[in-house]
Amino acid sequence: MSTWRPIPPPRFWQRWLPERLHGPAVWLFKASIIGLVIASAFGFFYFLLAMRFNLDEVARLPADPVFYDRSGKTLPAPAGAGRRLVTRKDIPDFLVKALQAREDARFFDHCGVDFRGLGRATVRNIKDRDFTQGASTLSMQLARNTFEIRAKSLHRKFLEIALTLRIEARYSKDEILTHYLNRIYFGAGAHGIEQASLTYFGKSARDLNEGECAMIVGIIRGPHIYSPLRNFDAAIEQRNQTLSRMVAMGFIDDARRADIIARPIKTTTEKQRENQPSYALQAIRRELDGILDDRDIRLGGLHVHTTLDAAWQDRLNTELTRAVSALEREKSWKHPVRDQHTPGTEPAYVQYAAVTTETKTGGILALIGGRDFQDSRFDRTRSTRDLGSAFEPFVAAAASERGKLVLPGKPVQTGRQIGPSEVQRIAKRCGIAGPFLDTEDLFRGSVAATPMEMATGLSTLGNQGKRPQPFFITEIRDADGDTLYTRKPDLSQAISPAAATDAASVLQRRSGTRCFTGATGSERDAWTLRLGPKGATAIWIGFDQPTVIAPEPRLKALLDEFVTRLGNE
Repeated sequence: MSTWRPIPPPRFWQRWLPERLHGPAVWLFKASIIGLVIASAFGFFYFLLAMRFNLDEVARLPADPVFYDRSGKTLPAPAGAGRRLVTRKDIPDFLVKALQAREDARFFDHCGVDFRGLGRATVRNIKDRDFTQGASTLSMQLARNTFEIRAKSLHRKFLEIALTLRIEARYSKDEILTHYLNRIYFGAGAHGIEQASLTYFGKSARDLNEGECAMIVGIIRGPHIYSPLRNFDAAIEQRNQTLSRMVAMGFIDDARRADIIARPIKTTTEKQRENQPSYALQAIRRELDGILDDRDIRLGGLHVHTTLDAAWQDRLNTELTRAVSALEREKSWKHPVRDQHTPGTEPAYVQYAAVTTETKTGGILALIGGRDFQDSRFDRTRSTRDLGSAFEPFVAAAASERGKLVLPGKPVQTGRQIGPSEVQRIAKRCGIAGPFLDTEDLFRGSVAATPMEMATGLSTLGNQGKRPQPFFITEIRDADGDTLYTRKPDLSQAISPAAATDAASVLQRRSGTRCFTGATGSERDAWTLRLGPKGATAIWIGFDQPTVIAPEPRLKALLDEFVTRLGNE
């Protein structure tokens, strides 16, 4: 039986491909099939991962921070200070074009992933052997900011791409653009375009002019370093670069760019930006904004734990109000009354400011920047006032540090042993910034300081000469309870323990505390210094525009009574 069979004709691809390439072609085909299967499995894996995320979160507004005092009590939130959503019609078209020119030129054309830019970035990263380029589109940035995918890795990038494709399938381009602008961080504590517009320019996003639109887009890449409130010149440069990109893309011409640049930009004042319910929350928010900027923390729903002792703050404020009100009721004391306060100006009635710092750590237990926050938001704990005899403890500290005698009640004789320059040096080390006189009048208290500086200096005397750095925020956690930031006490040895003890000895001992009460020789500023078992408190009383308050004996009696009511806590 014959076993001969006809040779099958070559396949179509074998007819035009040289015979020597037939084997490699078969191998390449099989490898392609295997690669396709692997790629499909790879894509399916990340598709399943992406399905775990709730896309409804994209359109939701991140929660505002919640603040707690040292005992875990929730602190009052500012009324009407929450983040505000805008709709697409609230966003100026010029801002949209500026954003497209600066951040994502092909935003309205790609599927959410700019594969051309991604390819360039991949080649660059391979060359650099690092993730130096990201090629993130606006859609990818929205995915990253919504679901907090921040770690730089291939896994993060693939998951980000999968989430971006889901977002593009779920939302329109205008919706993606709006959600992006509602969510991202613009610096200075402003999350979202509306809050940023109000923070930087005091107006709604819909009312931004062309220059403001270009500037606010320009700061997105560096909310901290390009903030117009921190570095106006850098913000102007970012505005100009954004306008140049718009020229390159044909959105505007050179003449229009020059016209926009010629128009001045006016940013808000600190007073216009404030919407906190108290001086303490105002200061805490200021510290938080700095941490958010420095640490690039942009999460919603933050839990901010502070050093504030709400009970002590309320007690201190209540007793101060009681004391000053009693002084105002005295018929022999004449002064402008509250009813004469003209809106838009600082009030002309008697004010007070107080700071209590935890002696061992520097954590701020209480901060009162004035008598009525709703009437005047100026924080007087940062304003310098004459010290008078309240400066004596630091004269004593300088003398003791140099091995000289401390003569309580005789600051001039104490200071003469070492001279003004040495007193200046030690006072600065304790936290008093000056400026100082170079004469013996310095020993009599011819120097000004803020209540915050005095509380810091007093803490130094009560902490064996270790000067603490004042702070409010001890810890920040995200909505899931993960710790994002912690703060440890920052102490430096300013003077010797012996000098600190000697300096504190010039304060009067009273029921477990050491105190000073009195007024300056001009009777325009009154001070109370109180070094208790846990905290150091500095209190100032006076007018914003220096004016005689009352006779010194009456002020001292009033403050002595106030200290007695506070007790020794």
